[in-house]
This record gives sequence, structure tokens and C-alpha cells, in this order.
Amino acid sequence: MPKRVNHEERRQKIAEALWRIACERGLDGASLRDVAAEAGISLGQLQHYFSSKDGMLVFALDHISTLAARRIGERVHALAEAPAPRDILRESAVEMLPLDDNSRTGNLVQIAYFVRAVHDERLRRHAKEGIPALRGLFAHQIREGVTRGEVSPGRDPDTEAMLLIALIDGLTNYTLLEVVSGAEALRLVDAHLEGLFTQ
Repeated sequence: MPKRVNHEERRQKIAEALWRIACERGLDGASLRDVAAEAGISLGQLQHYFSSKDGMLVFALDHISTLAARRIGERVHALAEAPAPRDILRESAVEMLPLDDNSRTGNLVQIAYFVRAVHDERLRRHAKEGIPALRGLFAHQIREGVTRGEVSPGRDPDTEAMLLIALIDGLTNYTLLEVVSGAEALRLVDAHLEGLFTQ
């Protein structure tokens, strides 16, 4: 009997090959042929799943974002039965910052993607959908903090959520460039949260 192929698993394997190339040399130099070779499959097999580099890139980014969201969920689940909003935001930041190999890879892929997306409207969907969703999630936690008396009612949750995202993004870039260490980046996030969650 012919071996049955798990198509989703194959697509994820291709995405992971693309991540490895993106981390080593960026995306511009990565052809479909390069990714196929890295994934250990033929170019024809790769094109069965992705007819274009952009399609493959969007899938790869969606997949890495799904994995990151899953890791954040696992971190939050490992907290107390009813974790405080501040703890949820901190665990989210820990996963978003490049503090280990998984998050470093994810951030390098996202940076390579965003460099291309600046000049390609079709590739901007992820940022246009993903950032508002993340902002909404963070704003919800900050509203919870206001309700619990942990955040000043004078703070606007939507504004504070975007400021936190911008802080994490900036620290991510500086950590990848080794301008600041991972420990320093996390200390700065903690200082920001301390100021936000102090009534």
C-alpha cells in the first residue's frame, strides 16, 4: 500500500524549512527550490502545496503565530487557577520577546516578513488582522485591571495596550541586535507593568 501523506504535517515541515532559511539569510534569497531542498522534498512536491513564495510565506507566518499563541496559552494555564491580568500580560510578553530559540526564530521570521510586507499590500494582512486582535486582548486585561482596582481608571486601556505592544516590539528588535540582553528587556517590561498596575 502506498504511504499516506499527512498534508498538514507536510505543509508545516515546509514552513519550518522556510523559517530556518529566514533566520540564516533572510527571505529575499530563499527561492522555492531552496526551501524544497531544506525540507528534503522535490520542488514539484513543494509546489503541490504552495504555488508561490508569498503563499508559502503567509502560511509559515500564520503557523508560527499559532504556535506562539499556543505557548502563551500554556504559560497562562500554568499560572494560578484565575490568573491576574498583570500576570497574563507578563506571560504574553515573555513569549513575545526573543528569550529562547522558539521565540527568537519566530521574531526573525516576522521581521523578514514585515520587511517584505512594507512594499507588498497583499502581505500586510497578517499585521492588519493580528495587531488589532493582540491590542484587543491586552486592552481586555487592562480593563480587568481597572475593574479590580489594580489600574487607575484614568488610564485608557486601548492606548495602554498599544503602548505595551510597541514597547515589546522595540525591545524585541534591540534584543535581537544585542543592544540589550533578554534579562534587561524583561526587566523593562516588568517596570512598565509595575507603573501601569500601581493604583
